[in-house]
Amino acid sequence: MAQGQMAPGIVSGRLSSDELTSNFTDLHPPLAAHEAAVAADRCYFCYDAPCVTACPTDIDIPLFMRQIQAGQPEAAGETILAQNILGGMCARVCPTETLCEEACVRETAEGAPVEIGRLQRYATDSVMASGDHPFARAALTGKTIAVVGAGPAGLACAHRLAMLGHDVVIHESKPKPGGLNEYGIAAYKSTNGFAQAEVEWLLKIGGITIESGSVLGEGISLDGLVENYDAVFLSIGLAGVNALRAQGAEKDGVRFAVDFISDVRQASDLASLPVGRNVVVIGGGMTAVDAAVKSRLLGAEHVTIAYRRGRDAMGASKYEQDLAASHGVKIMTNVQPIAVHGNGAAAEIELEYTSSHDGQLSGTGETVRLAADQVLKAIGQTLEGAPDGLALAGNKIAVTGAGRTSIDGVWAGGDCAAGGEDLTVTAVAEGRDAAMDIHASLTA
Repeated sequence: MAQGQMAPGIVSGRLSSDELTSNFTDLHPPLAAHEAAVAADRCYFCYDAPCVTACPTDIDIPLFMRQIQAGQPEAAGETILAQNILGGMCARVCPTETLCEEACVRETAEGAPVEIGRLQRYATDSVMASGDHPFARAALTGKTIAVVGAGPAGLACAHRLAMLGHDVVIHESKPKPGGLNEYGIAAYKSTNGFAQAEVEWLLKIGGITIESGSVLGEGISLDGLVENYDAVFLSIGLAGVNALRAQGAEKDGVRFAVDFISDVRQASDLASLPVGRNVVVIGGGMTAVDAAVKSRLLGAEHVTIAYRRGRDAMGASKYEQDLAASHGVKIMTNVQPIAVHGNGAAAEIELEYTSSHDGQLSGTGETVRLAADQVLKAIGQTLEGAPDGLALAGNKIAVTGAGRTSIDGVWAGGDCAAGGEDLTVTAVAEGRDAAMDIHASLTA
């Protein structure tokens, strides 16, 4: 029996199972073949297409559009996957509205771009549905590379190395591979266990072994990996989370948004997940939006995103902001948390209005209190567990070229590496390019 949105505190079962199932269906349903053909037909097949330049993985978008138009979705999928082996997930989670679709000539002329993301999903899903893996391994080199972390960068690196004839051992700390694709993506963006299905499909290339529960700095060391493997690729992500500098931040009901998102992603029964009646999410990025929207979909009555700067500074795109608003999430800007109030558990959050002068943020002294039995912190993640001896840049691993670190034989990519945006598609590009550089180094 659903408890309803007005039940006090953090409780499970605010909505019925049927309501929850409906809420967590696909955000963008897949295109049917006829819809895909019509959508692809809108492409101008530009020479020197701006959408390709805007894609971090340099997918030949006009080519795969032509292939869909010609009724060859599997060929289109192979065109995509040759550049971005995680093209299926990227089609679901990539902020296409600020990348390829924003650059689309149709967007510039008409305000309605070609639906590149949905067409990419149509093509890559066609390849996966066929059951075949379109790539084969080159002649074996006898070299073995260690990849630390089975997130997007690590998987992309491993696949490309395996395709080039190397053997790869992925050391992954969590029970399942996939990294943020498995644990950190909003459940309504990646449904039906797609993250694991994509990993299983990727592994069909052969030559890749995944060792779960293998943690850098505990069971394995960087020195040991360098000694025992021909090369090492670090894709350890950002495991740390910035602290909430507010009085009462330790109270019950205050938790990390990434942990909340992971719980929803891994839940076998959404009705068993507790969520507050009044939820406040601190932060302005896509993690904040994902946590806020999920809270609403689980049945929270009031959900507010509180961000310390203006809307134009939010990490979440306008599309993501509008998505939150469409689900009834209130977005408050120019406010920062100063205290969480409540007797042992959160009951209210006190926010101070802010102002910015020459980029410097300061409090105005004016405050407001919101009811908040659950506070989710989405205020950025930090590098944790970087091995000694690695040069850092801006609290991330310093890299040059295609991911070379300060230690010979060690490369890095994805969120843990300096430079680039913290996006799945960027991580894939960095993993792929590091693999090519590793291969060149080992076969020189």
